Amino acid sequence: MNARFVRVAETGRKPVTIVIDGSIAQAKEGDTLMVALLTAQDTLRDSEFGDGRRAGFCLMGACQDCWVWTASGERLRACTTPVEEGMSIVTRIGQTKEGVWPRASV
Repeated sequence: MNARFVRVAETGRKPVTIVIDGSIAQAKEGDTLMVALLTAQDTLRDSEFGDGRRAGFCLMGACQDCWVWTASGERLRACTTPVEEGMSIVTRIGQTKEGVWPRASV
């Protein structure tokens, strides 16, 4: 899979390991979840309205297009949430647990 973002600066920051949809990925300390996700893959998340994958929009917390889930079901805004060691993020609605918003059958 190709990444949407390519890191060209600040490559010396401490690496942070996270899990994205069950796969291990590397981020850098100080990254937002959006940077970490789009450096690891080409899309950010599934649209909860069934129109495919999304890549975020405003990059500053205004548009609501970057919501992702933790493995435990908490919703996070990827563009404003700092990455933390060991985070487990779900970007695919079909992998969210029962009762997690949005309740969609995919």
